[in-house]
Amino acid sequence: MTDPLLALRPWQAPEVTSWGRLPMHAVDRRSGALLLDGAWRFQLLPAPEATVHGTWSTAHVPGAWTMQDTDDLPQYTNVRMPYAEFPPLAPAANPTGVYERHVDVPADWAGRRIVLQVGAAESVLLVHVDGRPVGISKDSHLAAEFDLTGVVRPGEPSVVRLTVVKWSDASHIEDQDQWWHGGITRSVLLYATDPLHLADVTVRARRDGDLRVDCLVRNAAGDRALPQGWYVTGDLDGGLLAQDAEFDRLNAEDERVSDFLGEARIHAVVPGVRTWNAEQPELYGLTVRLHRADGTVADSSHHRIGFRDVGVVGRDLLVNGERVFIRGVNRHDFHPLTGRTVSYDDMRADLVLLKRFGFNALRTSHYPNDPWLYDLADELGFYVVDEADIESHDHAHEIADDPRYLNAFVDRVARMVLRDRNHPSVIVWSLGNESDYGANHDAAAGWVRRHDPTRPIQYEGAAKRGWADPDVASDIACPMYAPLEDCLAHALSGRQTKPLIQCEYSHAMGNSNGTLADHWAAIEATAGLQGGFIWEFRDHGILQRVSDGRPVGRAGAGLYGNGVTAPGHRWAYGGDFGEALHDGAFVADGIVFPDRTPKPVMYEHREIAAPVRIRSFRHEGVVLANHQHFRGLDWLTGTWELALADGRTLTAPAELPGLRPGETAAVPLPFAVPADGGEAWLTLRVTTAGDQPWAPAGTEVCAPRIRLRAADAPRQPVVAGPAVDVDPEGLLRHPLLTAAPTLSLWRAPTDNDELGGMAARWRAWGLDRLVRRVLSVHRDGQRVTVEAAYACALGEVRHRQTFTPVEGGVRAEESAELPGEFHDVARIGSVFETVAGFGLMEWFGQGPWESYPDRAAGAPVGHHALPVDDLYTPYLRPQESGGRHGVRRFTLSSPGAGGLAVELDEPRQVSVTRYRAEDLAAAAHHDELTPRAGCVVHIDAAHRGLGTASCGPDTFPSYLVAPGVHRWSWTLRTA
Repeated sequence: MTDPLLALRPWQAPEVTSWGRLPMHAVDRRSGALLLDGAWRFQLLPAPEATVHGTWSTAHVPGAWTMQDTDDLPQYTNVRMPYAEFPPLAPAANPTGVYERHVDVPADWAGRRIVLQVGAAESVLLVHVDGRPVGISKDSHLAAEFDLTGVVRPGEPSVVRLTVVKWSDASHIEDQDQWWHGGITRSVLLYATDPLHLADVTVRARRDGDLRVDCLVRNAAGDRALPQGWYVTGDLDGGLLAQDAEFDRLNAEDERVSDFLGEARIHAVVPGVRTWNAEQPELYGLTVRLHRADGTVADSSHHRIGFRDVGVVGRDLLVNGERVFIRGVNRHDFHPLTGRTVSYDDMRADLVLLKRFGFNALRTSHYPNDPWLYDLADELGFYVVDEADIESHDHAHEIADDPRYLNAFVDRVARMVLRDRNHPSVIVWSLGNESDYGANHDAAAGWVRRHDPTRPIQYEGAAKRGWADPDVASDIACPMYAPLEDCLAHALSGRQTKPLIQCEYSHAMGNSNGTLADHWAAIEATAGLQGGFIWEFRDHGILQRVSDGRPVGRAGAGLYGNGVTAPGHRWAYGGDFGEALHDGAFVADGIVFPDRTPKPVMYEHREIAAPVRIRSFRHEGVVLANHQHFRGLDWLTGTWELALADGRTLTAPAELPGLRPGETAAVPLPFAVPADGGEAWLTLRVTTAGDQPWAPAGTEVCAPRIRLRAADAPRQPVVAGPAVDVDPEGLLRHPLLTAAPTLSLWRAPTDNDELGGMAARWRAWGLDRLVRRVLSVHRDGQRVTVEAAYACALGEVRHRQTFTPVEGGVRAEESAELPGEFHDVARIGSVFETVAGFGLMEWFGQGPWESYPDRAAGAPVGHHALPVDDLYTPYLRPQESGGRHGVRRFTLSSPGAGGLAVELDEPRQVSVTRYRAEDLAAAAHHDELTPRAGCVVHIDAAHRGLGTASCGPDTFPSYLVAPGVHRWSWTLRTA
């Protein structure tokens, strides 16, 4: 007999979005459910029509089969579909997973309504129970529910079979920038309700205390007619509503009903509510109960709700009437061991980390996330842009107006809204991502506006009609990677009609996120600009054994932390699973590593988002400002830290003033600035005064700084000691150096350099293989001047070094002239290598984490120390990293032994690592690198900014290395 589900061939029938699937709802059914997670019998077929055979293996649910040692491995593509077929077709070679297990339905569920919930399946789900067809679902990131009441027998075992087809017509609208997987990626559960049950609950809680709860009631018993006299009640935090409000109880006799469907409404005004916002996410427990006529409870649903308003007024997005800055990040459901499957603890760890680094908003790129995420966002305080599972990147233009996909667009958007509408954290609905703009979007937007007029809608693709067009589906202008000058021009044009909040900006691929502070300085100073969402939260590196090229699996072996892996393992990216079609390391573009270790940009963002700022220094005091929207400073405490150039650091407790949002106050310094000591920098280390849901007491929140005194004018060194030793080629000889200082114009290309085209240009110029030619070596007493020319395909760069013996060492004064054709090089400065044994770097300058000229706001000036091996940042694809900006002096030493000290003429960009630039440029993964015994030291007169040109704007012209004469000097001494 032909299986009726297979006969529909749903994998290439866009008109079939579901069959037998129950409507989406917002009733919480997790309590009392029978969890079916764990080991299932499993076999992977080559196509959905293939015959199930008698040989079974085991697969873990939830979990993608692509992460569980099958022959179908993960594949990464960004825009391109992984197969050639055009929509709506799927390829003939179509991996299909068959999952089976016995389920013992509890005997006490007899007479109850029994529902199977499959949390997520990629991309087509077919359900059979005891060989009987039950239903079909598409939509890889939302749950599908099926009524099994007439199929299973309580007290007896049943065989549940879930068949998951990997490729389908739906895959063409799930073409997101992420790994392709297959399988059941969220929990599977079975639950039971009374035949008379709450089919849906809609909560609308306004900041004025107005609370409306709309309930949909169904009856699944007998002839399905609703009984007479039923009613609905509710309580807020254990009875507040019953005490302080009257209910509008509507039952089947006086409400619009059908024979099996009824509606009821609870309306109350709650006095003195504490409103919900991302800074103070106040939640109330609401329990809704459905009663039979005799008063007994047939069903109930619990919700944690927040009283808040959101809306767009003019060109402002308002929360509770306040214009809030959106300090957001794009987030996928991702884990390096389990792929698409994430646990509650994983999600909480994600959000706790983001909260500690100043983020207040999430975009669920590019699909509804796991339901637990929204509970956590409600609790911890995040504004959420909830995005529908729609991206047709490779075939966007064809699909946007294709009527065959109309139902799929509306269905996916509607199901997302129906599931998530009771969460106060959700403030904006998104119609999807990178799918052009067409009639299908307008249809979906129309459904949302009718069903939920309380929230705005956004969709980036509508920008093709212009950011100010009032007639498109998007209430927010939400472009991606728009140049800052374009955003400013729009905001100042007088034509802006809606808020401008970039849905993606500041692409975090590799060593990136340059000019982030510049963007936020402009955003905070310009009406109409309100923030955006960094791309993205996490590098999607999959932990992989190097020996056999397979995913490590669920055990977690090989995870070291701090962004690195254990020997024999690496972070895999596109192409590492043998796939011919892939997009390489473009999937490694997060602000944290795969193991959730923060990258240096996190500290940059933390300072940009600081709730407390130092505005100015005057009259022996500083002006502090509260940059929050709703909260005072009473939850914070602080410590003053004064760093002096002579090596001293003074500290004192800080008493923060009682400032309301937006207020400023002058506070005195806790100590007098010493009259001597040269340069002086004041840092306010702000920490949590007590435990927060996302941080224990004492967690550092920000560290704003200000310079109190400029550096003294540099003194000319006194000539001392024997003449400087150079070899016949004019190269400095020094007992602590194994490679003399030479000119460097090259860096191991960052991902931005590679994808932005700069690296190709530098290679074509030959900057990575300069040929040094000594022109002259001139001795003047104890001083030696060396003239050299560095040749490459573009021409020659003249370089002069003057070495002077000084007390305890040698001073190098250098200059180099970049001809006009060298209009954009990576760096200009000196590079040398030290003898082995130096394991510690101590420095006065910005730190302690990595910083660069256009990403230095998050590194306060002070006295810092780190092991040399920790200076390097292990971006997934090896590249330039480990730099420290604004370094005034540094020492390299080893325990119990001497070292070397370097003093700089002015704050310079310095890097100290175990790798030469050519080592990094030649490696695709870190397991291919061998650290050198000594240190590779770069001292740069100028270093190019990082920008975000792998996807988005390059750095600003002010951060480029310009042609002309560059001069720098430094002194090397034995420490």
